[in-house]
Amino acid sequence: MSDARPTPQHPQMIRDPIPTSVKIALGFIMLFVLFSVFGHLLTPYGFRETSMFERLRPPGTDDFIIGTDSRGRDLLARLVTGAQITLIVAIVGTLIGAVLGSLLGILAAAKRGWVEAVIVAAIDVQASLPIIIVALFMLAMFDNSFVLFLLLVGLNGWEIYARLMRGATLSAKEHGYVTAVRALGASPYKIYLGHILPNIVSVALVQFTVNLPLTILLETALSFLGLGVQPPLTSLGQIMSEGRDRLLTAWWLTLFPGAIIFCLALSVSMVGDWLRDRLDPTLKSER
Repeated sequence: MSDARPTPQHPQMIRDPIPTSVKIALGFIMLFVLFSVFGHLLTPYGFRETSMFERLRPPGTDDFIIGTDSRGRDLLARLVTGAQITLIVAIVGTLIGAVLGSLLGILAAAKRGWVEAVIVAAIDVQASLPIIIVALFMLAMFDNSFVLFLLLVGLNGWEIYARLMRGATLSAKEHGYVTAVRALGASPYKIYLGHILPNIVSVALVQFTVNLPLTILLETALSFLGLGVQPPLTSLGQIMSEGRDRLLTAWWLTLFPGAIIFCLALSVSMVGDWLRDRLDPTLKSER
């Protein structure tokens, strides 16, 4: 009789399946994006249309699937617009911080000397100042425009990118392939752009997914306080702020936007943690 023992597989041949929780999180993120892009097809009303005869209608009344607000505006239409603004602020704001921090981190590692000292000092100052306090000060001192608000949100977490990319660049500079390319006479521009950056970009990608839910919550907090997105635009945080005085009589004004924000931030955090475990070799998930 022949020996029918199974042939052992190499660990690298076994691919970890995507956890069910991460699949659910990815599904919700896709639904949120589709809702923000095509959600206007679900309602015949515009997000600015008011009617004093339709004030505070509960969900399921006439054509209002999830009710109206205190000015008779369709809540579903406002949620679609709010989801669009929240998505734009979250992605663009996080990208600003990622690009700014990554460039400064790479510059600090490349130049060293006084340039590195200045950038490291700026990182320490930014890390010691709560971003929400800085945003409150700037938005209170200057005219609250959408561009200024977007730039302030973009400053959230740039120092983390700078610190991570500086460390990753310093480590990559000591690798053999960089030394070999430098010995062949390659310019610093080609070394950093063509060899170092492709090998450390995953560090910024993982941090992007970690910072994205923080940006969503920051935008929500500032809009809830009245210092974020201003009318006639709207965001999920602003919709929640408008309903905070009617939690008992018009609960749908805070329940629906609050549930969307909670599920979105949780979903992005779960996907970010999963990507960090997959892409960061220094971290291993404890299963």
